[in-house]
Amino acid sequence: MTLKNSLTRRTSFAACAAALLFACATAQAAWPDRPIKLIVPFAPGGSNDNIARVIAAKLGARLGQSVIVDNRGGAGGTIGTDYVVKSPADGNTLLFVSSSITTNPAIKKLSYDPIKDLTPIGEIGAGAFVVVVGNKVKASTLQEFIDLAHAKPKSISYGSAGIGGINHLGTELLASAAKIELVHVPYKGIGPAFTDLMGGTLQMLLPSLASAVPYINAGQMRGLAVTSAQRSPLAPQLPTVAEAGVPGFQLTVWWGLTGPAHMPAPVVKRLNDELNAVLAAPDVAELLAREAATPQPGSPEQFGKTIADDYARWGQLIKDAHIQAE
Repeated sequence: MTLKNSLTRRTSFAACAAALLFACATAQAAWPDRPIKLIVPFAPGGSNDNIARVIAAKLGARLGQSVIVDNRGGAGGTIGTDYVVKSPADGNTLLFVSSSITTNPAIKKLSYDPIKDLTPIGEIGAGAFVVVVGNKVKASTLQEFIDLAHAKPKSISYGSAGIGGINHLGTELLASAAKIELVHVPYKGIGPAFTDLMGGTLQMLLPSLASAVPYINAGQMRGLAVTSAQRSPLAPQLPTVAEAGVPGFQLTVWWGLTGPAHMPAPVVKRLNDELNAVLAAPDVAELLAREAATPQPGSPEQFGKTIADDYARWGQLIKDAHIQAE
């Protein structure tokens, strides 16, 4: 090969490489160039869906492209999550996540890893749970409830929306912190558990504060304490668990945005910037307040740490409490 031919080939290669880099940069700069699909891995109508639709509308307005909510419920949110994990990492398919993203894989083997197979974009909000007991339970404070449980281990039954869910693991976390032993009764949803609590079959529940407040206000069950770091405006009469007898205890349900692993950094930054701007809107704060939650703007790295910390916490709890999947 002559020196001239060699130089020509090198020049052609460099030109092709430069053209490819330019094309990639142009594609990223043009994003979003088509509607974005936001997968909500739960059925329409619940808190996850309600929050996701408001965020999608406002995010779409800021991005200049429609953000279309696509509900793919089933299997505790794992079906929709698996769909996103297997989607192209181009920023056109996103996932609305909640705390369950860290509890599901902690208790059962799944096809994806929530840490390795998803790109954190940003947290949306975080809300409180509440310790509630049936009206027949002779405890008007959390400390009285703990004393009852101490006096008769495994005599108090609590319900959940299913094994491995946040209601289940959150109650076990509380029981571990308070050094009490309770009996778990799993249901196929929190609704039937509410019914049995009010009917006297169950003694205790740890539902979201927003879902329990109407029953508490109607006198159909008794609220003892909220699990957030501060008291909630939705039920200011209720102390925090930390105030009421378990120092240092805190548990929240959170929501956020993720995408497939290896999303382009400029796309992640743009999404995070626009999401944080959306969270500053007063009507978004009002929406979250109805869920006993507050906006949680922050960086992708901060949200990634939240996911990783919760995943590790639930994994350790499951190991220590010998919790097994069905």
